[in-house]
Amino acid sequence: MSKQEELDHMEKYVLSTGIRVGTQVKTKFMTPFVTKATNEGLYIIDSKKTLSRIQTAAKFINRSDSTKIIVCSGREYASTPVEKFCEVTGTTPMLGRFMPGTLTNPSLPYYIEPQLVFVSDPQVDEQAVIEATNAGIPVIGISNTDNVTSKLDLVIPANNRGRKSLAAIYWLLAREILLQKGKIKNADSMQYQIDDFETKITEEELEEETERIPPQRTRTQRQ
Repeated sequence: MSKQEELDHMEKYVLSTGIRVGTQVKTKFMTPFVTKATNEGLYIIDSKKTLSRIQTAAKFINRSDSTKIIVCSGREYASTPVEKFCEVTGTTPMLGRFMPGTLTNPSLPYYIEPQLVFVSDPQVDEQAVIEATNAGIPVIGISNTDNVTSKLDLVIPANNRGRKSLAAIYWLLAREILLQKGKIKNADSMQYQIDDFETKITEEELEEETERIPPQRTRTQRQ
């Protein structure tokens, strides 16, 4: 399968998860990744650029020792995706509050020296980004349209708020890492599905989440 065929194949997963739906704010850093704005005022991320950056991120990650890569997230909906991603790739999860000094204070008992830091949101995970930058550690970050990415070495433009979107991002990245390592033969031989990476919520929480999502207009309505 050619690189373009692989991108097209992955894109079918992207469109149904909301991975390209941004916020109502667009920073100058994220402008190159935005294609348009909806009538509701939401900026839409170029899904092809997202998929291309996922492939680039996988190459970047595969150059490092997986046991020396930490994946940080203070977002609740990122917990399951991060845990499953780390299980599949052999990387280390760091969920919840990032303890100050983790990457910069050798006198602390929890001090570590990773080769690479991956964050789900450069603002929510700002402490990890700042410390990694100060320590000279490369940082990859999933970034929404309202994020400031000046301290990231590599940006993966995507919706980093939604449950399904976060599951899709981490699933796609995990799969690409395994493909590039030769641990799986093709795009369909991934052991897990996107659903396995998704944080589960109650029916009541699901109803509340659905109410917050703006209705999607059909193609006919858009014309």
